Amino acid sequence: MSAAKRALKRYFGYDNFRPMQEEVVKTVLQGNDALVIMPTGGGKSICYQIPALVMEGVAIVVSPLIALMKDQVEGLRANGVAADYLNSSQTTQQQAQVIEGVIAGNIKLLYVSPEKLVSQDFYYLLLQLKVNLFAIDEAHCISVWGHDFRPEYTKMSYLKKQFPHVPIMALTATADHLTQKDIVNQLGLEYPQEFISSFDRPNLSLTVAPGKDKFKTILGFIRQRPHQSGIIYCLSRKATEGLAQKLKAAGVNAAFYHAGLSADERAFRQEEFINDEVPIICATIAFGMGIDKSNVRWVIHYNLPRNIESYYQEIGRAGRDGIKADTLLFYSFSDVIVHRRFIEESALKEVSHAKLERIQQFCDAQICRRKILLSYFGEHLEEDCGNCDVCKNPPQSFDGTVIAQKAFSAIMRLKEKVASGTLIDVLRGSTRKEIVSKGYHQIKTYGVGKDIAHSDWQQYLLQLLNLGFITVAYDQGNVLQLTEQAKEVLFSERQVDLVHLSSMKSEPIVKPISDSFSQAENLFDRLKKLRLGIAKSQRIAPYLVFSDATLHEMVKIQPTTELDMKLVSGVGEKKYQMFGKLFINEILQFKDKKKQQSRKSAESFYKTYEYYKQGYSVEEISSVRKMNPITIYSHLASLYEKGADVDVTVFFTTTELERIRNAYQSLNHTNNIKDLYLYMDEEIEYYKIRLAVSYLKSFN
Repeated sequence: MSAAKRALKRYFGYDNFRPMQEEVVKTVLQGNDALVIMPTGGGKSICYQIPALVMEGVAIVVSPLIALMKDQVEGLRANGVAADYLNSSQTTQQQAQVIEGVIAGNIKLLYVSPEKLVSQDFYYLLLQLKVNLFAIDEAHCISVWGHDFRPEYTKMSYLKKQFPHVPIMALTATADHLTQKDIVNQLGLEYPQEFISSFDRPNLSLTVAPGKDKFKTILGFIRQRPHQSGIIYCLSRKATEGLAQKLKAAGVNAAFYHAGLSADERAFRQEEFINDEVPIICATIAFGMGIDKSNVRWVIHYNLPRNIESYYQEIGRAGRDGIKADTLLFYSFSDVIVHRRFIEESALKEVSHAKLERIQQFCDAQICRRKILLSYFGEHLEEDCGNCDVCKNPPQSFDGTVIAQKAFSAIMRLKEKVASGTLIDVLRGSTRKEIVSKGYHQIKTYGVGKDIAHSDWQQYLLQLLNLGFITVAYDQGNVLQLTEQAKEVLFSERQVDLVHLSSMKSEPIVKPISDSFSQAENLFDRLKKLRLGIAKSQRIAPYLVFSDATLHEMVKIQPTTELDMKLVSGVGEKKYQMFGKLFINEILQFKDKKKQQSRKSAESFYKTYEYYKQGYSVEEISSVRKMNPITIYSHLASLYEKGADVDVTVFFTTTELERIRNAYQSLNHTNNIKDLYLYMDEEIEYYKIRLAVSYLKSFN
């Protein structure tokens, strides 16, 4: 493990493993199989890349998409790691060179497609190598219960039979309990250690909006987030093309992507997006798994995804660097109809219909959306997240413990063998033939809920499901089962809060998040510009130079020495050698320019203050100094903050101050005046907000 930690710092620039990574690495180094369920951006790749680097031999990584292999190999090479891939995009000669390098021991990680892995030629190659690990990425594809089943994945069961002493690691970001069991069985893993990380991505805001006026909403959303990179997922190829054209007509730099494009066109558009040349892509789900871009700041679903797994995986492409990101899902019943039609043409109809119903319930729900997502994957969140549209505009709740106890008791007495419709009939005392013939009318809780309407029971059960008190067993006819939390309600006096059905309406919030780095003025933009220039000269994606998270840390620390720069997370040995001094020089230039500007500002502020003390109005000072009045107001705000005798309260009313105070508190005391301006629907002038914030800060 000491060698593993040295490799982590040397190649990736990190001092410590993230939660759970160290345990996974240790398990593989001990020769054991592992199942790793870790959300997108959680650091899955480190779990197999580090063991591959410190163990003798080569690691074989199975990856489903050529683009994904290419991105990951380029990223590893940028960090000084010997990695390569074999796939159909290469010529016979190129493949022969890679194979020669692997046999010679010059490659530590070899990425291959599942089709390549199960071919006879590749099997003979494996017999010539010292393989230290098989890593199966996107392992949910092996399961018929997963959301992206691929038949070729099921042939990989031969690995454990032919190479019984080589550890196998199966990794995915999205797998419910059924899928997890199926992955283990399909791969024949031997007593695997199961590592299920928290599915919580607190940096992602979650918003669901009605599917009307979508283009107007999207255009406003994008204009509030200039220069940010984002993905808009659409259900059809036609929708991606139409939306991209409308955005371009509105002056937005956007492109479309779908499986109907040629391989060259898809590769070209993906490269444009990865390299920040086109910041916005309108795409079908064909676009996604191949994207290893860390600085996607938002994801919009133009249409309803087919299930929660797909939704979770797709929003996971935003904020992979851990910095705040936004997600927005448009929900309309017309999308449900389209999905139902697709399901009728596919296998596993019952399961697919049930999963579609769950994402409908997610959209309709009026409780914390993050609780619902985490509950779906078997995780319980005690407190509301505060970062979804429901939390930001919460409906009224009440003590629903008695209602919950009635439902849970009935489920238990029915031995967890009925679906929701039958449960409601029992609770309401139905005399339906099936209820009587099975003896359900004889259980103690029969009829205890007759005072609650059938439709209301449906809503309450939905809330209990989304809160994680009950689960649906899709493989057993959609019967309801109790979780440990429900048993605490029955036997340990745990309280359950439910939402009043009369208050189940909320308006979506799609305002931009506050940027905590705005106080650094334009240093981040300067570093991004430098990064882009380096990326173009090196012909690599900008995030392969440094991620946004690393740039933000540079902004925060502002390192000007080699030692300080190497303390920045994400700056390893090779990257410092290649780029470190360039970024140090940029930071030094920024600091020098800032000092000069500070001196000039101080002189300018003093002149404004002289006129103010002589009784000049803002308009008069503006006229004398030939400056915009907004600049003069800014001078007065800064002077007030520095303790000068300036009465800023004369520039705004008490009502305006109270509204600004509420916005200021809601956005965590941000200094970003634009965020406050947008939050208040652009109804209070910038200069008033600036002055009021200076006033409010004096009380902190």
